[in-house]
Amino acid sequence: MRRTHDERLRVMPWWLVLVGLLLAALLGWLVLDWLLDEADQATRADTRAALRIDAIRTGLTVVAGTGGGLALLLAARRQWISERAQRHQEAVAGQDQAHRERVQAHAEAVAEAGQRHQERQAEAAEHDAAERRLTELYTRAVELLGNDKAAVRLGGLHALERLGQDNPAQRPTIVAVLCAYLRMPPPDDDARETEVRRTAQRVLTRHLRADDESWWPGVRLDLSGARLDGFDAGGCTLVDADLTGAVCAGTTSFAGATVRGRLALGAVFEAAVFDDLAGDAEILLDGARFTGPASFDRADVGGGLSCRRASFARVSFRGATFHRPASFDGTRFGGSTSFREAVFHSGLSMEHAEFAGYVGFRQARFADMALFRWTEFTGETWFERARFEGAANFGRARFGGRVSFEDATLSRRPLVDQARAVAAVPHVWPAGTTVERLDDEWLVLLDR
Repeated sequence: MRRTHDERLRVMPWWLVLVGLLLAALLGWLVLDWLLDEADQATRADTRAALRIDAIRTGLTVVAGTGGGLALLLAARRQWISERAQRHQEAVAGQDQAHRERVQAHAEAVAEAGQRHQERQAEAAEHDAAERRLTELYTRAVELLGNDKAAVRLGGLHALERLGQDNPAQRPTIVAVLCAYLRMPPPDDDARETEVRRTAQRVLTRHLRADDESWWPGVRLDLSGARLDGFDAGGCTLVDADLTGAVCAGTTSFAGATVRGRLALGAVFEAAVFDDLAGDAEILLDGARFTGPASFDRADVGGGLSCRRASFARVSFRGATFHRPASFDGTRFGGSTSFREAVFHSGLSMEHAEFAGYVGFRQARFADMALFRWTEFTGETWFERARFEGAANFGRARFGGRVSFEDATLSRRPLVDQARAVAAVPHVWPAGTTVERLDDEWLVLLDR
């Protein structure tokens, strides 16, 4: 078993020292006796005397050497004891120092933990106070927004705006409140309420422009079923905006807007401007109704466009670019319609669509399939210098006015099965198109 430094030292008994001295004396006596016997064997008296003297000297030397050895052993033991005591003292001092350090570290850890606890309590108290203050401000602003007086409601709008500007975490809630306010039905013929609602619209759009310091990123508009008046989102960045079922009076503008995610616009528009709109959003105009002019000139639609069963009074898509499939199935175009220089990089479908007035596809480019089956063209229809790089299908279409494909480029002969055109005006058909007279009023186009 290994001994430790703090093991108690054993005291040397007195008899052990006495035994050592007796052994030394006995050893000296034995040596002296042996040497004297050897000296007595000498024949001459003088020689014998000299040898006895040498024997006595040698015996005393042995006794003295043995005693010196014992003294040296005792001195070595004292040195060992002294060194052991010093090591013990050093070990005890080290243990004391380590203990003091542990106590100090523990005291510091306890103090630091107490400090952190106090800081957390202070932060929690500060956070609770801030949250209470925000809640009070928010509640007060909402109460102002629900006041009967228009001026007070305007103050509530600006209070909410200020609250959102100073507290980014509250912006989604504030935007949701403003959108809910616009979704509420307004009183009839109240000019003051109209001004309040226009202000709410401006508060929303003011923070949707990414190039402005007051931009609120990530804001989503839910204006489904809202009543809007002159809604201007021009230059805004819109993410997942929903205007489904909204009624938009005046001119609604998305000119120069950047759209992401999903843009649902199945609303009623008095007039609309989408010029230079860009982005990869999926744009849904299904069921939308435009009672006045609409313009999509130079729009760059990166996502899909669905405009099924929509209604346009007068619309222009001049220079627009569609990167994904575009569908106008069942859509009615009531007045002049222009797709001049439009580019369809993916498929275009206008099946069962109705064009009540002039429609122009001059210099339009169809990079993929273009479907015009069962489409009714009541007025003049122009495909001059248009480029059809994929299949084109006009099966069962009806042309009630003049049709011109002059200088149009087609990669293959279009399908025109049973399409009809009025016989009273001249037409310019693609090369190789078979045209026969059906009766006095109509011509029929055949795939042969």
